[in-house]
Amino acid sequence: MLRRLDLRPTASNGDPLPRPATLRGMMPRAEMDVDGAIDAVRPLVEAVAEHGAEAALDATERFDKVRPETVRVPAAALADALRDLDPGVREALETSIERARTVHEEQRRPDVVTQVVPGGTVTERFVPVRRVGLYAPGGLAVYPSSVIMNVVPAQAAGVESLVVASPPQAEFGGRPHPTILAAAALLGVDEVWAVGGAQCVALLAHGGTDTDGAELEPVDMVTGPGNIYVTAAKRMLRGVVGIDAEAGTTEIAILADDTADPAHVAADLISQAEHDPNAASVLVTTSEQLVEAVEAELTSRVAATKHTERVRTALSGPQSGVILVGSVDDGIAVVDAYAAEHLEIQTRDAAADAARVRNAGAIFVGAYAPVSLGDYCAGSNHVLPTGGCARHSGGLSTATFLRGVHVVDYSEQALRDVAGQVVTLADAEDLPAHGEAVSARFEEARS
Repeated sequence: MLRRLDLRPTASNGDPLPRPATLRGMMPRAEMDVDGAIDAVRPLVEAVAEHGAEAALDATERFDKVRPETVRVPAAALADALRDLDPGVREALETSIERARTVHEEQRRPDVVTQVVPGGTVTERFVPVRRVGLYAPGGLAVYPSSVIMNVVPAQAAGVESLVVASPPQAEFGGRPHPTILAAAALLGVDEVWAVGGAQCVALLAHGGTDTDGAELEPVDMVTGPGNIYVTAAKRMLRGVVGIDAEAGTTEIAILADDTADPAHVAADLISQAEHDPNAASVLVTTSEQLVEAVEAELTSRVAATKHTERVRTALSGPQSGVILVGSVDDGIAVVDAYAAEHLEIQTRDAAADAARVRNAGAIFVGAYAPVSLGDYCAGSNHVLPTGGCARHSGGLSTATFLRGVHVVDYSEQALRDVAGQVVTLADAEDLPAHGEAVSARFEEARS
Protein backbone atom coordinates (compact mmCIF):
# COMPACT_ATOMS: atom_id res chain seq x y z
CA MET A 1 0.00 0.00 0.00
CA LEU A 2 2.78 2.44 0.93
CA ARG A 3 5.42 3.34 -1.65
CA ARG A 4 9.01 2.78 -0.57
CA LEU A 5 12.14 4.89 -0.89
CA ASP A 6 15.31 3.10 0.20
CA LEU A 7 18.05 5.46 1.42
CA ARG A 8 20.09 2.81 3.24
CA PRO A 9 23.78 2.60 2.33
CA THR A 10 24.87 -0.54 0.49
CA ALA A 11 28.23 -2.26 0.00
CA SER A 12 28.52 -0.62 -3.39
CA ASN A 13 27.15 2.71 -2.19
CA GLY A 14 28.46 3.85 1.13
CA ASP A 15 27.87 7.51 0.40
CA PRO A 16 26.22 9.63 3.08
CA LEU A 17 22.69 10.90 2.65
CA PRO A 18 22.17 13.64 0.07
CA ARG A 19 22.24 17.23 1.25
CA PRO A 20 18.99 18.58 2.78
CA ALA A 21 17.88 20.42 -0.37
CA THR A 22 18.28 17.25 -2.42
CA LEU A 23 16.51 15.19 0.22
CA ARG A 24 13.56 17.58 0.18
CA GLY A 25 13.14 16.96 -3.52
CA MET A 26 13.03 13.21 -2.92
CA MET A 27 10.39 13.27 -0.17
CA PRO A 28 6.77 12.22 -0.69
CA ARG A 29 4.75 15.41 -0.73
CA ALA A 30 1.27 16.51 -1.78
CA GLU A 31 1.24 18.92 -4.70
CA MET A 32 -0.46 22.22 -4.01
CA ASP A 33 -0.80 24.78 -6.81
CA VAL A 34 -1.77 27.86 -4.84
CA ASP A 35 -1.00 30.19 -7.77
CA GLY A 36 -3.44 28.26 -9.93
CA ALA A 37 -6.06 28.51 -7.21
CA ILE A 38 -5.52 32.27 -7.02
CA ASP A 39 -6.60 32.57 -10.65
CA ALA A 40 -9.78 30.71 -9.75
CA VAL A 41 -10.64 32.76 -6.66
CA ARG A 42 -9.56 36.22 -7.86
CA PRO A 43 -12.98 37.16 -9.37
CA LEU A 44 -14.74 35.99 -6.22
CA VAL A 45 -12.41 37.91 -3.89
CA GLU A 46 -12.77 41.04 -6.01
CA ALA A 47 -16.57 40.69 -6.04
CA VAL A 48 -16.68 40.48 -2.23
CA ALA A 49 -14.37 43.49 -1.96
CA GLU A 50 -16.81 45.47 -4.10
CA HIS A 51 -20.19 44.11 -3.05
CA GLY A 52 -19.58 42.74 0.45
CA ALA A 53 -21.95 40.27 2.05
CA GLU A 54 -24.21 39.86 -0.97
CA ALA A 55 -21.31 38.63 -3.09
CA ALA A 56 -20.16 36.33 -0.28
CA LEU A 57 -23.66 34.88 0.02
CA ASP A 58 -23.91 34.43 -3.74
CA ALA A 59 -20.71 32.38 -3.64
CA THR A 60 -21.96 30.46 -0.60
CA GLU A 61 -25.15 29.55 -2.43
CA ARG A 62 -23.15 28.34 -5.42
CA PHE A 63 -20.55 26.29 -3.54
CA ASP A 64 -22.33 25.22 -0.34
CA LYS A 65 -25.82 24.90 -1.86
CA VAL A 66 -27.38 27.01 0.87
CA ARG A 67 -27.95 30.73 1.43
CA PRO A 68 -28.06 31.83 5.08
CA GLU A 69 -30.60 34.48 6.00
CA THR A 70 -27.80 36.49 7.59
CA VAL A 71 -24.05 36.11 7.66
CA ARG A 72 -23.91 36.58 11.42
CA VAL A 73 -25.41 33.70 13.36
CA PRO A 74 -28.08 34.89 15.84
CA ALA A 75 -27.08 34.77 19.50
CA ALA A 76 -30.02 32.49 20.24
CA ALA A 77 -28.63 29.86 17.88
CA LEU A 78 -25.36 29.79 19.83
CA ALA A 79 -27.22 29.39 23.11
CA ASP A 80 -29.42 26.64 21.63
CA ALA A 81 -26.40 24.75 20.28
CA LEU A 82 -24.72 24.80 23.68
CA ARG A 83 -27.91 23.74 25.45
CA ASP A 84 -28.39 20.80 23.08
CA LEU A 85 -24.75 19.69 23.05
CA ASP A 86 -24.17 16.08 24.03
CA PRO A 87 -22.90 16.09 27.64
CA GLY A 88 -19.98 13.81 26.80
CA VAL A 89 -18.89 16.07 23.94
CA ARG A 90 -19.25 19.12 26.19
CA GLU A 91 -17.04 17.53 28.84
CA ALA A 92 -14.40 16.64 26.24
CA LEU A 93 -14.45 20.16 24.80
CA GLU A 94 -14.14 21.67 28.28
CA THR A 95 -11.11 19.45 28.96
CA SER A 96 -9.54 20.53 25.67
CA ILE A 97 -10.20 24.21 26.47
CA GLU A 98 -8.82 23.94 29.98
CA ARG A 99 -5.58 22.29 28.86
CA ALA A 100 -5.13 24.66 25.94
CA ARG A 101 -5.58 27.65 28.27
CA THR A 102 -2.98 26.23 30.66
CA VAL A 103 -0.40 26.11 27.87
CA HIS A 104 -1.27 29.28 25.97
CA GLU A 105 -1.59 31.58 28.96
CA GLU A 106 2.00 30.69 29.85
CA GLN A 107 3.02 32.04 26.42
CA ARG A 108 1.90 35.60 27.18
CA ARG A 109 5.00 37.78 26.97
CA PRO A 110 5.83 40.45 29.55
CA ASP A 111 7.11 43.81 28.37
CA VAL A 112 10.91 43.97 28.33
CA VAL A 113 12.64 47.21 29.39
CA THR A 114 16.32 47.54 28.48
CA GLN A 115 18.42 50.41 29.78
CA VAL A 116 20.84 50.94 26.90
CA VAL A 117 22.69 53.86 28.53
CA PRO A 118 21.95 56.12 31.50
CA GLY A 119 18.87 58.09 30.45
CA GLY A 120 18.18 55.90 27.43
CA THR A 121 15.80 52.93 27.39
CA VAL A 122 14.16 50.74 24.77
CA THR A 123 11.04 48.93 25.89
CA GLU A 124 9.52 46.12 23.86
CA ARG A 125 5.79 46.13 24.44
CA PHE A 126 3.76 43.15 23.28
CA VAL A 127 0.47 44.51 21.99
CA PRO A 128 -2.38 42.21 20.88
CA VAL A 129 -3.99 42.54 17.48
CA ARG A 130 -7.30 44.35 18.03
CA ARG A 131 -9.69 42.22 15.94
CA VAL A 132 -9.16 38.79 14.40
CA GLY A 133 -11.13 36.39 12.23
CA LEU A 134 -10.73 32.74 13.18
CA TYR A 135 -11.58 30.16 10.54
CA ALA A 136 -12.94 26.70 11.39
CA PRO A 137 -13.15 24.58 8.22
CA GLY A 138 -16.05 22.36 7.19
CA GLY A 139 -15.79 19.91 4.32
CA LEU A 140 -15.14 16.26 5.11
CA ALA A 141 -15.23 16.64 8.90
CA VAL A 142 -16.43 18.92 11.71
CA TYR A 143 -13.72 20.79 13.60
CA PRO A 144 -14.80 22.27 16.95
CA SER A 145 -11.22 21.54 18.01
CA SER A 146 -10.05 24.13 15.49
CA VAL A 147 -12.33 26.69 17.14
CA ILE A 148 -10.53 25.99 20.42
CA MET A 149 -7.07 26.07 18.86
CA ASN A 150 -7.71 29.50 17.33
CA VAL A 151 -9.77 31.16 20.04
CA VAL A 152 -7.76 30.17 23.12
CA PRO A 153 -4.41 31.71 22.06
CA ALA A 154 -6.17 34.82 20.78
CA GLN A 155 -7.91 35.25 24.13
CA ALA A 156 -4.68 34.54 26.01
CA ALA A 157 -2.99 37.27 23.97
CA GLY A 158 -5.69 39.76 24.94
CA VAL A 159 -7.39 40.17 21.55
CA GLU A 160 -10.48 42.26 22.30
CA SER A 161 -12.67 41.39 19.30
CA LEU A 162 -13.07 37.88 17.87
CA VAL A 163 -15.20 36.50 15.06
CA VAL A 164 -15.33 32.77 14.35
CA ALA A 165 -16.26 31.90 10.77
CA SER A 166 -17.27 28.47 9.50
CA PRO A 167 -19.09 27.24 6.38
CA PRO A 168 -22.90 27.03 6.56
CA GLN A 169 -24.50 23.60 6.38
CA ALA A 170 -27.70 23.01 4.40
CA GLU A 171 -28.82 20.35 6.88
CA PHE A 172 -28.63 22.88 9.71
CA GLY A 173 -30.62 25.65 8.09
CA GLY A 174 -27.68 27.52 6.63
CA ARG A 175 -25.75 27.78 9.87
CA PRO A 176 -22.41 26.21 10.79
CA HIS A 177 -22.47 22.79 12.39
CA PRO A 178 -24.06 22.98 15.87
CA THR A 179 -20.91 21.62 17.50
CA ILE A 180 -18.96 24.55 16.03
CA LEU A 181 -21.55 26.94 17.46
CA ALA A 182 -21.48 25.21 20.83
CA ALA A 183 -17.68 25.36 21.00
CA ALA A 184 -17.79 29.09 20.27
CA ALA A 185 -20.38 29.57 23.01
CA LEU A 186 -18.31 27.57 25.50
CA LEU A 187 -15.39 29.90 24.78
CA GLY A 188 -17.49 33.02 25.28
CA VAL A 189 -17.41 34.01 21.60
CA ASP A 190 -20.66 35.72 20.62
CA GLU A 191 -19.85 36.61 16.99
CA VAL A 192 -19.98 33.74 14.50
CA TRP A 193 -20.31 34.11 10.73
CA ALA A 194 -21.88 31.46 8.52
CA VAL A 195 -19.48 31.73 5.62
CA GLY A 196 -16.59 29.63 4.36
CA GLY A 197 -14.06 29.31 1.58
CA ALA A 198 -12.31 32.12 -0.23
CA GLN A 199 -15.40 34.31 0.13
CA CYS A 200 -15.03 34.07 3.91
CA VAL A 201 -11.45 35.33 3.87
CA ALA A 202 -12.44 38.18 1.55
CA LEU A 203 -15.40 39.18 3.74
CA LEU A 204 -13.30 39.06 6.89
CA ALA A 205 -10.71 41.26 5.20
CA HIS A 206 -13.08 43.83 3.72
CA GLY A 207 -16.20 43.64 5.87
CA GLY A 208 -19.59 44.83 4.67
CA THR A 209 -23.23 45.11 5.60
CA ASP A 210 -25.24 42.05 6.58
CA THR A 211 -28.62 41.32 5.03
CA ASP A 212 -30.33 42.74 8.12
CA GLY A 213 -28.38 45.99 7.89
CA ALA A 214 -25.90 45.17 10.67
CA GLU A 215 -22.24 46.01 10.17
CA LEU A 216 -19.82 43.18 9.44
CA GLU A 217 -16.67 44.81 10.73
CA PRO A 218 -13.44 43.82 8.92
CA VAL A 219 -10.65 42.19 10.90
CA ASP A 220 -6.95 42.93 11.23
CA MET A 221 -5.85 39.30 10.98
CA VAL A 222 -7.18 35.96 9.70
CA THR A 223 -6.01 32.65 11.15
CA GLY A 224 -6.95 29.01 10.82
CA PRO A 225 -6.56 26.15 8.33
CA GLY A 226 -8.64 25.66 5.20
CA ASN A 227 -8.60 24.18 1.71
CA ILE A 228 -6.48 25.40 -1.18
CA TYR A 229 -8.99 28.13 -2.05
CA VAL A 230 -8.89 29.50 1.49
CA THR A 231 -5.10 29.45 1.25
CA ALA A 232 -5.18 31.22 -2.12
CA ALA A 233 -7.43 33.96 -0.73
CA LYS A 234 -5.12 34.40 2.27
CA ARG A 235 -2.16 34.80 -0.07
CA MET A 236 -4.07 37.33 -2.20
CA LEU A 237 -5.18 39.39 0.78
CA ARG A 238 -1.99 39.30 2.79
CA GLY A 239 -1.23 42.95 3.44
CA VAL A 240 -4.90 43.90 3.54
CA VAL A 241 -4.99 41.65 6.60
CA GLY A 242 -2.37 39.72 8.50
CA ILE A 243 -2.41 35.94 8.19
CA ASP A 244 -0.98 33.17 10.31
CA ALA A 245 0.25 30.89 7.50
CA GLU A 246 -0.68 29.30 4.20
CA ALA A 247 -2.00 25.96 5.40
CA GLY A 248 -1.59 22.99 3.07
CA THR A 249 -2.71 19.40 3.22
CA THR A 250 -2.24 17.79 6.62
CA GLU A 251 0.69 15.41 7.16
CA ILE A 252 2.31 13.07 9.65
CA ALA A 253 5.83 11.65 9.68
CA ILE A 254 6.83 8.88 12.07
CA LEU A 255 10.47 8.16 12.86
CA ALA A 256 10.63 4.61 14.18
CA ASP A 257 13.14 1.86 14.85
CA ASP A 258 12.71 -1.84 15.60
CA THR A 259 11.29 -1.09 19.06
CA ALA A 260 8.15 0.58 17.68
CA ASP A 261 4.84 -1.22 17.95
CA PRO A 262 3.55 -1.76 14.38
CA ALA A 263 -0.06 -1.49 15.56
CA HIS A 264 0.64 1.98 16.98
CA VAL A 265 2.43 3.08 13.82
CA ALA A 266 -0.31 1.81 11.51
CA ALA A 267 -3.08 3.35 13.60
CA ASP A 268 -1.31 6.71 13.62
CA LEU A 269 -0.73 6.69 9.85
CA ILE A 270 -4.43 5.94 9.32
CA SER A 271 -5.54 8.63 11.77
CA GLN A 272 -3.93 11.30 9.64
CA ALA A 273 -5.01 9.76 6.34
CA GLU A 274 -8.68 9.96 7.31
CA HIS A 275 -8.59 13.76 7.15
CA ASP A 276 -8.40 13.96 3.38
CA PRO A 277 -7.57 11.84 0.30
CA ASN A 278 -4.55 14.11 -0.17
CA ALA A 279 -3.33 13.79 3.44
CA ALA A 280 0.28 12.62 3.78
CA SER A 281 1.38 9.72 5.99
CA VAL A 282 5.12 9.01 5.95
CA LEU A 283 7.06 6.38 7.90
CA VAL A 284 10.83 6.82 8.25
CA THR A 285 12.43 3.73 9.74
CA THR A 286 15.59 1.73 10.16
CA SER A 287 13.67 -1.56 10.25
CA GLU A 288 12.43 -3.43 7.20
CA GLN A 289 10.76 -5.90 9.58
CA LEU A 290 8.74 -3.04 11.06
CA VAL A 291 7.63 -2.01 7.57
CA GLU A 292 6.35 -5.51 6.84
CA ALA A 293 4.48 -5.63 10.15
CA VAL A 294 2.99 -2.16 9.61
CA GLU A 295 1.82 -3.14 6.12
CA ALA A 296 0.08 -6.19 7.59
CA GLU A 297 -1.61 -4.00 10.21
CA LEU A 298 -2.69 -1.51 7.55
CA THR A 299 -4.31 -4.23 5.48
CA SER A 300 -6.70 -5.16 8.29
CA ARG A 301 -7.15 -1.71 9.86
CA VAL A 302 -7.86 0.21 6.64
CA ALA A 303 -10.56 -2.28 5.71
CA ALA A 304 -12.18 -1.86 9.11
CA THR A 305 -12.02 1.92 9.47
CA LYS A 306 -15.04 4.14 8.76
CA HIS A 307 -13.50 6.22 5.95
CA THR A 308 -11.88 3.29 4.15
CA GLU A 309 -11.73 4.73 0.64
CA ARG A 310 -10.46 8.12 1.79
CA VAL A 311 -7.74 6.47 3.88
CA ARG A 312 -6.73 4.05 1.15
CA THR A 313 -6.46 6.87 -1.38
CA ALA A 314 -4.29 8.93 0.97
CA LEU A 315 -1.96 6.06 1.91
CA SER A 316 -1.44 4.94 -1.68
CA GLY A 317 -0.92 8.42 -3.08
CA PRO A 318 2.43 10.01 -4.00
CA GLN A 319 2.31 12.13 -0.84
CA SER A 320 2.61 9.07 1.42
CA GLY A 321 5.21 6.33 1.76
CA VAL A 322 7.98 4.57 3.64
CA ILE A 323 11.56 5.81 3.73
CA LEU A 324 14.13 3.23 4.83
CA VAL A 325 17.29 4.61 6.43
CA GLY A 326 20.49 3.04 7.69
CA SER A 327 20.44 4.57 11.17
CA VAL A 328 18.40 6.75 13.49
CA ASP A 329 20.90 9.54 12.80
CA ASP A 330 20.05 9.29 9.10
CA GLY A 331 16.37 9.18 10.03
CA ILE A 332 16.70 12.46 11.93
CA ALA A 333 18.35 14.02 8.88
CA VAL A 334 15.48 12.81 6.71
CA VAL A 335 12.70 14.10 9.00
CA ASP A 336 14.54 17.41 9.33
CA ALA A 337 14.53 17.67 5.54
CA TYR A 338 10.86 16.71 5.39
CA ALA A 339 9.89 19.19 8.17
CA ALA A 340 6.58 17.54 8.96
CA GLU A 341 3.52 19.26 10.35
CA HIS A 342 3.28 16.43 12.90
CA LEU A 343 6.31 14.30 13.77
CA GLU A 344 6.14 11.24 16.01
CA ILE A 345 9.30 9.74 17.46
CA GLN A 346 8.92 6.04 18.25
CA THR A 347 12.49 4.92 18.84
CA ARG A 348 14.48 3.24 21.59
CA ASP A 349 15.54 6.60 23.05
CA ALA A 350 12.65 8.74 21.85
CA ALA A 351 13.17 11.75 24.12
CA ALA A 352 16.84 12.12 23.24
CA ASP A 353 16.15 11.65 19.54
CA ALA A 354 13.32 14.18 19.65
CA ALA A 355 15.67 16.73 21.22
CA ARG A 356 17.90 16.50 18.14
CA VAL A 357 15.13 17.31 15.66
CA ARG A 358 15.23 20.85 14.31
CA ASN A 359 12.32 21.01 11.87
CA ALA A 360 8.75 20.02 12.78
CA GLY A 361 5.49 21.77 13.51
CA ALA A 362 4.99 19.67 16.63
CA ILE A 363 6.90 16.66 17.97
CA PHE A 364 5.21 13.75 19.73
CA VAL A 365 7.55 11.70 21.89
CA GLY A 366 7.22 7.99 22.54
CA ALA A 367 4.47 5.40 22.40
CA TYR A 368 1.93 7.36 24.45
CA ALA A 369 1.94 10.73 22.69
CA PRO A 370 0.08 10.14 19.40
CA VAL A 371 -0.83 13.03 17.14
CA SER A 372 -4.50 12.53 18.07
CA LEU A 373 -3.64 13.62 21.62
CA GLY A 374 -2.28 16.89 20.24
CA ASP A 375 -5.33 17.32 18.03
CA TYR A 376 -7.58 17.50 21.07
CA CYS A 377 -6.33 17.32 24.63
CA ALA A 378 -2.54 17.66 24.99
CA GLY A 379 -2.78 21.42 25.55
CA SER A 380 -0.60 22.05 22.49
CA ASN A 381 -1.89 23.78 19.36
CA HIS A 382 -2.81 21.79 16.27
CA VAL A 383 -2.73 24.67 13.77
CA LEU A 384 0.74 23.92 12.39
CA PRO A 385 2.95 24.62 9.36
CA THR A 386 2.65 22.18 6.46
CA GLY A 387 4.44 21.48 3.18
CA GLY A 388 7.93 21.80 4.68
CA CYS A 389 7.24 25.27 6.12
CA ALA A 390 8.27 24.02 9.57
CA ARG A 391 11.83 24.76 8.40
CA HIS A 392 11.10 28.46 8.94
CA SER A 393 7.72 28.81 10.66
CA GLY A 394 6.05 27.68 13.86
CA GLY A 395 2.49 26.79 14.75
CA LEU A 396 -0.27 29.01 16.01
CA SER A 397 0.37 30.30 19.52
CA THR A 398 -0.36 33.25 21.77
CA ALA A 399 2.60 35.00 20.13
CA THR A 400 0.79 34.87 16.77
CA PHE A 401 -1.62 37.51 18.04
CA LEU A 402 0.99 39.76 19.66
CA ARG A 403 3.04 42.50 18.00
CA GLY A 404 6.33 43.61 19.44
CA VAL A 405 6.42 47.43 19.56
CA HIS A 406 9.68 49.18 20.51
CA VAL A 407 9.23 52.26 22.68
CA VAL A 408 12.33 54.51 22.64
CA ASP A 409 12.81 56.94 25.53
CA TYR A 410 16.05 59.02 25.60
CA SER A 411 16.87 62.03 27.74
CA GLU A 412 18.52 65.14 26.34
CA GLN A 413 21.94 64.09 27.66
CA ALA A 414 21.61 60.54 26.37
CA LEU A 415 20.84 61.85 22.88
CA ARG A 416 23.65 64.43 23.09
CA ASP A 417 26.12 61.68 23.96
CA VAL A 418 25.40 59.75 20.74
CA ALA A 419 24.51 62.65 18.45
CA GLY A 420 27.89 62.66 16.70
CA GLN A 421 27.61 58.97 15.76
CA VAL A 422 24.08 59.46 14.43
CA VAL A 423 25.25 62.37 12.25
CA THR A 424 28.23 60.36 11.02
CA LEU A 425 26.07 57.39 10.01
CA ALA A 426 23.49 59.66 8.38
CA ASP A 427 26.22 61.29 6.28
CA ALA A 428 27.65 57.86 5.40
CA GLU A 429 24.25 56.91 4.00
CA ASP A 430 23.91 60.25 2.20
CA LEU A 431 20.88 61.16 4.28
CA PRO A 432 22.07 64.42 5.85
CA ALA A 433 18.60 65.50 6.96
CA HIS A 434 18.59 62.52 9.31
CA GLY A 435 21.63 63.96 11.05
CA GLU A 436 20.19 67.46 11.01
CA ALA A 437 17.09 66.17 12.85
CA VAL A 438 19.46 65.40 15.74
CA SER A 439 21.87 68.33 15.53
CA ALA A 440 18.96 70.82 15.31
CA ARG A 441 18.16 69.97 18.91
CA PHE A 442 21.54 71.25 20.05
CA GLU A 443 22.06 74.33 17.92
CA GLU A 444 23.34 77.31 19.94
CA ALA A 445 20.64 79.55 18.45
CA ARG A 446 18.02 77.47 20.20
CA SER A 447 19.61 77.80 23.61
